[in-house]
Amino acid sequence: MTCSTKSPAKRRYLRRFLVTMMLYVLFLVTAVLVFVHHHPTGPLAWLLALLPALAIIGQIAAFGMYLAEEKDEFQVVLGVQSMLWGIGGTLSVTVVWGFLEGFVNLQHMNLIWVYPIYCALSGIAFALLQLRYK
Repeated sequence: MTCSTKSPAKRRYLRRFLVTMMLYVLFLVTAVLVFVHHHPTGPLAWLLALLPALAIIGQIAAFGMYLAEEKDEFQVVLGVQSMLWGIGGTLSVTVVWGFLEGFVNLQHMNLIWVYPIYCALSGIAFALLQLRYK
């Protein structure tokens, strides 16, 4: 997506994304503080651990909704292509890392890093795809 927010679908996506990002920050800070200071167990611990993940799932859903609502087919194609490059890049990074963990004792990668890797690679892919078509 370009910086322009002329598309109603793009404006709705940005609004949804900002809401889910604020929820993510709120849920993550809350979970960290509660776990550090109160050491919850049982269902409360599970709920607190899942809250930040639910916000990330909301971000993924927001992008899917954007793709479904966007009328500009070129922007949809750019979004889908950037997602595919992000998925492929993330799979490549995590598979290589996994083999290195197994064979040369590289430090274990926490799964929490998979989504940020995907986002970074999708963003890079989107920027490169935009340059390609300028």
